Amino acid sequence: MRHITRDDVVKAVGQVDDVTIAKIIATGATVDELAEAQAWLANDEPLMNTGKPLATGRARELVDILSELEPTDEDDVGPAVTQE
Repeated sequence: MRHITRDDVVKAVGQVDDVTIAKIIATGATVDELAEAQAWLANDEPLMNTGKPLATGRARELVDILSELEPTDEDDVGPAVTQE
């Protein structure tokens, strides 16, 4: 199994900052583990329904890192608009 490279990260998650790319690569994860982490983030319910155990090890580290990249509800909130 091949360890992930900068190109793999950019292809998988798009343009992110160098620190995040370094964190992802530093996990020592493989391309398969990156794909597994993305699958968990995309929709964990079907994986749990098939009895697949929760992500562990490097895949879990990737889930944690990648989940920080996802926008939160607070990120979607624009400036407050007041009516006069």
